Parts: sequence; structure tokens; C-alpha cells
Amino acid sequence: MDPATLIGIILAFVAMIVMLFKEGGNLGAIILPAPMILVFGATIAVAIASGVVRDLGAVVRSIPRAFVGKVPSGRKLITDLAATAERARREGLLSLEAEAATVDDPFVKAAMQNVADGMDPDELRELLEERIAAEERTERLGAKFFTTMGGYAPTIGIIGTVVSLTIVLGELSEPAELGEKIAAAFVATLWGVMSSNFLWLPIGNRLNRLADLVVEHRTLAMEGVLAIQSGAQPRVIVERLETMLGVTGEKPRKEKKPGKADAPDLKAAA
Repeated sequence: MDPATLIGIILAFVAMIVMLFKEGGNLGAIILPAPMILVFGATIAVAIASGVVRDLGAVVRSIPRAFVGKVPSGRKLITDLAATAERARREGLLSLEAEAATVDDPFVKAAMQNVADGMDPDELRELLEERIAAEERTERLGAKFFTTMGGYAPTIGIIGTVVSLTIVLGELSEPAELGEKIAAAFVATLWGVMSSNFLWLPIGNRLNRLADLVVEHRTLAMEGVLAIQSGAQPRVIVERLETMLGVTGEKPRKEKKPGKADAPDLKAAA
């Protein structure tokens, strides 16, 4: 679990609440049902209107992923692929069929099975790239939905404020309550801007980042499996994938110089 999004959102709201109290206000001044219903309800509604109904399932599934989702470790993937490469060199590519049965990652499992079935390398690369592209499109549906909400929310908040001010200015017969009603009218704008920048845009950006990491992890797996299929030496596979992993931001492994009593790094990985 990576709690970065949850922690960030909580801290943002805490900072806003602290400012509110420091200015002598209270939560009752901004927690008003009418503007909140308009801002949250209408924002969700227009975001749904911007897409298609079949996308909603992917959007709902992306919500928990935005807060607790994580991508499998690239370091562990390289270690596993190095062990698989060593076995394939000893026992042949057909051994990948048994190896695939022990793999939890469905993408890697399917790729190994394709290699064991004797698929042509070029056809396999094309197939894996299509799988990665399809998974990326699914991963980004939720991100696009929340980013869209982040764009609509401030404008909807302004609409709520305009509606409230229209009503307030039509009741000038009660000037004593005018200031309080005008202040309440601007709460819709507050929630529109705040929900956009405290919720929807951070969630959308988080999902986009997770999609990037998934694509990078899948690409790492694809190149590793294709290298195994081509018969590359395990050490070469490890070095190549570690170079790719460095681009993703994950800390590369520090190589240990083998001594007399030390086994080569490849055997340790295997």
C-alpha cells in the first residue's frame, strides 16, 4: 500500500481547516448541504455525461486503487526473470510451461506460455505490445474521469454562487441578513475550487502515475521474456533490465564484486 494520496488529501483539508479557525470562522460556515449537493452531484453527473456508460465499471474499480494501489517491484521481477533464464538455458524453452504455472502475474504467465508454445518472436512482441496498450487504456479510464471532474468542478461552483446571489439579491427587503446570505452564496465556489484541487485532480494524477508504472513494469517483463526466448545470457538480461529499471525511478542494485568465496551475482539472482 502506498498512502501518498490519502496522506496528501488529509493534510490539504487539515491546512484549510486550520486557516478557517485562525481567521475566526467555523466549519458550519462552509459545510452547507445545498452548495455541496450541487457541486459534488453536478460534477459527477457532467463527468458521466462526458463519457460512455460502459466506462463506469472501470472508474468505480479505480477508486480504491487510487488510494491503496501499488505496482509490483521491478527488482523482484528482474530476479525472477534471471532465475527463469537460467532454467531455460539448462532445460530448454519448453520448461517455461512449468515455470508459467508458478507465476502469479497474468501478463508474465501468458508471455511465458506463449514462448513455451513456440510463438514467433516478432509475433510475440506484437501481441505483448497490444496487451500492454489495452491494459494502459483501461488503467487511464479512471484517471481521465477524475481529471475531467477536476476541470468541471470550479465552474459548477461558480454556477452555484450565481444562482445563490440571484436569489439573495431578490430579497433585499431583509438587509440585516444580506451579508450572511452573500457569504453563504460563495460557499459553492469554495467547494468547486477546493474539490477540484484537493480531490479530483490529485486522484486523477495519481491514477495516471500508476498507469505509467504499470506500463513500465509490463515493458520490463516483455523485454525480459523476449530476451529469454532469444537465448540471451542471464547476466546480460539482468544488466539490460536494470538499465531499464533505472529509468523508472527505482533504485538500481549496487553490484558486489565477487571475491574468492563469493558466488557470481547471476547465481544469487537465480
